[in-house]
Amino acid sequence: MTEQANTPQAASEDRPMKPAMWRGFRRRCPNCGEGSLLESYLKVRDHCPVCGQALHHHRADDGPAYLTILVVGHLMAPLLHIAFVQYRPDPLVMATIFAVGCVGLSLYLLPRLKGLVVGIQWARRMHGFGAAP
Repeated sequence: MTEQANTPQAASEDRPMKPAMWRGFRRRCPNCGEGSLLESYLKVRDHCPVCGQALHHHRADDGPAYLTILVVGHLMAPLLHIAFVQYRPDPLVMATIFAVGCVGLSLYLLPRLKGLVVGIQWARRMHGFGAAP
C-alpha cells in the first residue's frame, strides 16, 4: 500500500516543469526537445517524430487563447497609454498601428503558448500523459 502511495509522487518528479514549459514554448516536444510539437499552425502532432512520445493526450482547449489575450493586453495597454500621452497621434493612425501590433503579437504568441500549455500538461502527467507507454 505504501508503494502505491509513493508512485504518483515519484512519477511526477522525473518530469521537470521548467524545461518542459520552455520546450513547449519553442514548439518542440516536451519530452526530447528535438521533435516538432505542432503539425501546422495550432495542430498538435499525435506523436513526436523523434522520440515517439504520444502527444494526442493534450487538452489545451481555450487556455492558450486566454493567456494570449492576457499577455497582449498587458503589453499593449501601457504602450497605448504612453503613445497617446507622449505623442498625441491622430486616432486613426494610432488605432491602425495598435491593431496591427495586437494582431501580430497574438499570432506570434498563440502557438507558443499552446506549446507551453501542452508542456505543463506533459510535465504534470495530466490527461493521459502519465499512462504507461
